[in-house]
Amino acid sequence: MIGRRGVLLGALALAGCAGPGSAPTRRSHQLFLATGNTTGVYYQLGGGLADLISQYVPGYEATAEPTGASVENIGRVVRGDSDLAFTLADTAGDAATGKGPFEGKPQPIRALAKLYLNYTQVIARVGSGVHSLADMRGKRISTGSPRSGTEVIALRLLAAAGIGPDEFTAQALSLPQTVKGMLAGTTDAMVYSSGLPASGITELLTSAPGKAEFLSPNGVLAKLTAQYGDAYTGTTIPRGAYNLPADVATIGVPNLLVVRDTMPEALAHDLTKLLFDRQKDLTKVHPEAGNIDRSTAGSTAPVPLHPGAARFHAGR
Repeated sequence: MIGRRGVLLGALALAGCAGPGSAPTRRSHQLFLATGNTTGVYYQLGGGLADLISQYVPGYEATAEPTGASVENIGRVVRGDSDLAFTLADTAGDAATGKGPFEGKPQPIRALAKLYLNYTQVIARVGSGVHSLADMRGKRISTGSPRSGTEVIALRLLAAAGIGPDEFTAQALSLPQTVKGMLAGTTDAMVYSSGLPASGITELLTSAPGKAEFLSPNGVLAKLTAQYGDAYTGTTIPRGAYNLPADVATIGVPNLLVVRDTMPEALAHDLTKLLFDRQKDLTKVHPEAGNIDRSTAGSTAPVPLHPGAARFHAGR
């Protein structure tokens, strides 16, 4: 199947063919970067990374596009509709090994780098009667955008808490839609996975002070790691991230930047190198970029590194 990138590059090649007596025109190859919800960290960082690619990778222009995030992003990369994508490591691991949403169908993705840590943010509307995961039975819960990494984590959290899919009302909402639902009282609680801070959650907390509270999902961490491995880890949302009364214990999942296995090795190398050469610039877009650790960025198993990325991480 030919994705949008193949069609576009073919069109660019035709456009660059000069007619008789005309001068040839140089055109850049276009790269599409799959991000996430417009008020989330993926979208902010994606826009910054796309700008850096356009400035510093010769011959390429990049565009960041909003998406439903992880599961959708992997599908876009595999189809050729996107060239790079942000994804949660647990979702990418499922894709590479043919598990979870990709059961029996390993996807031909490769990683460029492990990025920063995503924080599982579980928030209840004050007055909803939700004070823990167990209280979500019978409630209206936003599980994130359809085919997102948030949706994967949300459903796993609830299952680990002993709540079956028919025991709550799942609302497959983007972050902007979730915030509207929480403010309107049509959503009782939400799960969202992102770096810190997510502007949509900041909007929720500042629009209705004292009307939403963070919950800790760490009571199910042992069950998650037993079933899904070490993609999940205990971490803490610091109070300063959202001006909270106290730190909140939660579950963290690393992010990966992935591409299809057919990306040219030289391009994969240059894109990986750009992440670290221009990391300070990317940190100005969102502070989470400063948490990308070069010493561990090559540790992406079970998602294989792209050969070009592996060459960079090996110092070659």
